[in-house]
Amino acid sequence: MTSLLVLLDIALGYMGAAIGAGLATIGAGLGIGNIGKSAMESIARQPEATGDIRSNMIIAAALVEGVAFFAIVVCLLISLKA
Repeated sequence: MTSLLVLLDIALGYMGAAIGAGLATIGAGLGIGNIGKSAMESIARQPEATGDIRSNMIIAAALVEGVAFFAIVVCLLISLKA
């Protein structure tokens, strides 16, 4: 009975880490999509500022992606600890 509880604990740890990594990925995808949408709307409204808007968009997307990678690494480390 004890070994079954240990296996269940490990399985729940893996499942929690997988759900956390999935949520981090989905959140990053939605965030980068919103950044791109807003940048395209801004470029459509003010075409002469295309270069500035594009560079700011790339920096913001990179920051969001970095946070997502950090969240996925934390989830993997938690799953390996379980």
